[in-house]
Amino acid sequence: MKTPRDILFAQHQNAAPKLDAIRQSAVAAVCDRRAMNDARERRSQTAATTILKTFWRELILPSRRIWTGLAAIWILIFVFNFSQRDPAGMMARKSPPPSPEMILTFPQQERLMAELIGPNEPQAAAPPKPFLPQPRSEGRIEILMT
Repeated sequence: MKTPRDILFAQHQNAAPKLDAIRQSAVAAVCDRRAMNDARERRSQTAATTILKTFWRELILPSRRIWTGLAAIWILIFVFNFSQRDPAGMMARKSPPPSPEMILTFPQQERLMAELIGPNEPQAAAPPKPFLPQPRSEGRIEILMT
């Protein structure tokens, strides 16, 4: 005696080829649509966009948490650096011009420095030694002792 499963299977056995044909046509339509979209994307992309997309897909996306952490650290460094600014630098820029007494003391200080250091005479440079090429085997070896 046949089970209900066998009876239903026998009734629907002749529908299997039709279902396979429908399935193949649907899969082919989806594949064709994907192929056309891929071809359209390839034509519209330049080399630079392809490189950038590849760079993004292979370097940035796999390690998003690491890049986010690095960005957060850089923001913290920037905030810390900005908060540690020295207001004295701005105050120095806004300082008043020197008084006339100070301007008069500058030449006097320069004269005192010149007396302490001595005259600033340029020294005569030693004439350059003439270059006499020699074979390497007969070259002199100079050892400098300091």
